[in-house]
Amino acid sequence: MAHPHALINPAMLRWARGRVGLDVSEAAIAVGVKPEQFQRWEEGDSQPTFRQAQQVANALHAPFGYFFLNEAPAEEPVLPDLRTVGGAPAGKPSVDLTETVQHAMQRQAWFVEYLQDQGAQPLPFVGRFNTSANVVKVAQDIRTVLKVDVEQGQRSWETYYRELIEAAERAGVLVMRSGIVGNNTRRKLDVGEFRGFAICHPLAPVVFINSADAPSARLFTLLHELAHIWLGSSGISNVAPGGTRREEIASNAIAGEFLAPTDIFAKLWAVGAQDLAVRVAELTHSFHVSRFVVIRRALDLGLVSQATYSAFYRAELDAFRTEEGGGGSFYRNAGAKNSARFARAVIAEAFSGRLLLRDAGRLLGVQPSKIRDFAGQLGA
Repeated sequence: MAHPHALINPAMLRWARGRVGLDVSEAAIAVGVKPEQFQRWEEGDSQPTFRQAQQVANALHAPFGYFFLNEAPAEEPVLPDLRTVGGAPAGKPSVDLTETVQHAMQRQAWFVEYLQDQGAQPLPFVGRFNTSANVVKVAQDIRTVLKVDVEQGQRSWETYYRELIEAAERAGVLVMRSGIVGNNTRRKLDVGEFRGFAICHPLAPVVFINSADAPSARLFTLLHELAHIWLGSSGISNVAPGGTRREEIASNAIAGEFLAPTDIFAKLWAVGAQDLAVRVAELTHSFHVSRFVVIRRALDLGLVSQATYSAFYRAELDAFRTEEGGGGSFYRNAGAKNSARFARAVIAEAFSGRLLLRDAGRLLGVQPSKIRDFAGQLGA
């Protein structure tokens, strides 16, 4: 029996392929057909079967229904793009990045409505400062709100990172972390494209950290994105040194000042060992932050060159990718991806009967039948 053909719009097929940045051969491989076959579909000389068209939609990360439209829908940038490459604006965000931002915004929208029903008040620190504010004052205000001291050897940087996330969530910020799109482990987020983003809102600001980055670099990104919230500035960041955007310059400076205050850092650097690696290790121990944060701070204060910093960061990221093993616990990853604060609210609403388990599962990216297990792992 012949399989029915899908009367797709060839122009929409070309649009979907271009949207993910693949050439005809790459798209054909992703779908599992010969390049000549894919080319004929694009030129309208033949049509795929419905099954093939669905495979194309999955491979190109496009909604199946889009292939039958007369023209492509307008895809507006969902957040200000603050990324720079060599001082110039970065290219158009990928589909993976766009979808990740959209997922975060959907969760935020639900949480805002939830908080409004609870009669929540705006968070006073969101947008409390602007980009011309005194960096030391902003860093101190973040410390005050999070109720944390200057780090000078009290804990390891892994513990510090975890405690800062917990403190930010207690203060009202949703901190989301993932290195993949949704639950799709084959769609890894590209660190070269972005390191994080911030979505300001007076009730439920969101900070997203790209977990595909080296763990030592994530601490800086966390503070960079929190600085965005204090500045009232939403945007996608690659936390690039030497960026030209005012929001990025200010956020980098605030993050550095928070993690390693200028006056203390400069004194310790001046009396450190001659050998750079030893000196970095000494300051790592003094502040109990990572080597990455120390070298990044030295760069921002003009104490090392851009080339030294870049080589250092590349070595850290390569070491992380070499060590990276299994994906860890699904439930722990789901908690990080959603923000523990958000996940607990969704679970509470589901257990109270005010939210269907099906809808809770969709919000959390967890099977409805597994929500009780997830709640147990989360301590909700």
